Amino acid sequence: MVEPTVPMYRGAGQAQGIRLYSPANGIFVERILVIDADPELQRTVRDSLEPAGYSVVPGVDGCTAMNIFRATVPRLVVLDIRLPGKSGEDICREIRNESTSVPILVLSAACEEIDKVVLLELGADDYMTKPFSPRELVARVQAAIRRAFRNPSSEPCIFRFGDVEVNLATMQIYRRDATMPLTTLECTLLKFLLHSANRVVSTAELIAAVWNDPVGLSSSVVRGQISHLRKKLENDPANPVHLTTVYGTGYKFIL
Repeated sequence: MVEPTVPMYRGAGQAQGIRLYSPANGIFVERILVIDADPELQRTVRDSLEPAGYSVVPGVDGCTAMNIFRATVPRLVVLDIRLPGKSGEDICREIRNESTSVPILVLSAACEEIDKVVLLELGADDYMTKPFSPRELVARVQAAIRRAFRNPSSEPCIFRFGDVEVNLATMQIYRRDATMPLTTLECTLLKFLLHSANRVVSTAELIAAVWNDPVGLSSSVVRGQISHLRKKLENDPANPVHLTTVYGTGYKFIL
């Protein structure tokens, strides 16, 4: 029997992943797309995630990854950097072009900082290096999904300052008749800064709140994300008026 699916959507037409209904268990199961060419790694990820209640869909190369992504509409993507046919960087960029809301967790043996920075700048939400702890994998998947698809709260979601309007609910910035989408990571970072407006926020505080303090995260990753936000928010990103740097400490968002 074919299991019914329930498509879920987040404002502005952004697909936020399909949840499968399991009649046998009477629960919704979230679908995870794992794009990795290593069959052993695929088995390890499946054996880690399925007991936690996830449905794992394998993708084994870069050439077919986007077709599988479109066909399965996953709740989250686990992505390796090194793929045959097309690089993980290219896949990350293509996924972000189609959806700003589906979280991307990079899982790779490559541990050079440049790989981490580039992937996070392209829109990845988190990363892990091999070998990894199955419990940590499950915890990071759960945390990424919670951040991306948390229920709306009473917190304000629309902010206006200067010629800019930020809508956190639709994950968009409006400035000078232009509409710019926010990635999940950018939206989480900007939300924290806006809700901490007019006070200094340290780099360590940002890492703990936005990235859940992943081990070894470099401050250059934070600087990279701040730079991306400035390009969308500021008239002159090199001389920011709102998203300012407090040298030696961190950042201050001025409203």
